[in-house]
Amino acid sequence: MKPQPPATTCVRHPDRVTGLSCTRCGRPACPECLRPASVGQHCVDCLRSDQRSTPQVRTVSTAAAPRVRIPYVTYALIAVNVAVFAVTAAQSRSLIDNYNGSSLFLRWVMFPPAVADGDWVRVIGSGFLHYGPLHLLLNMFALYVVGRDIELVLGRLRYCAVYLASLLGGSAAVMVFSQDSLTAGASGAVYGLFGAITVIMIRLRQNANSMFILIGINVFISFSLPGISLFGHLGGLAAGTLATLGILFLPAWLRAGSTRNAQIIGWSAVAAVTVVSLSVIGVAAASLLP
Repeated sequence: MKPQPPATTCVRHPDRVTGLSCTRCGRPACPECLRPASVGQHCVDCLRSDQRSTPQVRTVSTAAAPRVRIPYVTYALIAVNVAVFAVTAAQSRSLIDNYNGSSLFLRWVMFPPAVADGDWVRVIGSGFLHYGPLHLLLNMFALYVVGRDIELVLGRLRYCAVYLASLLGGSAAVMVFSQDSLTAGASGAVYGLFGAITVIMIRLRQNANSMFILIGINVFISFSLPGISLFGHLGGLAAGTLATLGILFLPAWLRAGSTRNAQIIGWSAVAAVTVVSLSVIGVAAASLLP
């Protein structure tokens, strides 16, 4: 009889005879030391090596923001914008020229002299009006794309605060630089969200070049095409960017320490941006009074 070859034993358990082996490194291993893989089976040593070499996903500290799985606020904002458009279209009896003959549109459209006369509702209400269905569609699509991710990262309350700060920032810029214009649309707030998602990507150490390019293209379009509120866009962009910087970076810069302190600092930053915007609106309105 031919001599039998020596029995193969597990590399981690020399006392265990096995006919199995790792399909990656080829070493013999017992069933206890093997794990199913997409192709064959890998030993536990190879699995540990994979885990050490795989880059870990970085998460952004948002000072204990509540976990959000469904972006209800984004959906609600879209619903409110669509509902307001439906009211203006019904009042004007036109989907295209919804701004002609709509009493709601006339009461809410941003017109700095009217704000100076006491119609402060225009500062917020104008952000929910749109000139026709295409204007509405473009803004709602942008809100849907970026708003969901921002809400999931910041949480609902902070997301609402950034959106409001952006809207007010756009209105403040219009009050100062476009005093003879009739301005409407969610564009100021959406531009603020563009700035917010860029800050979030930087905080997560992701490549934000795509957002810089997108913002640059939109600002160029705002410069180039007539009838677009350039200053409303830029004001919203500045306010949303600063508010999100305050939430995600300021606590670390000030060495907040505890989660509670980080929350206070973040909210204080958003409040400061909002107060500055309201102050600018108030000063501009006072300058328009006879």
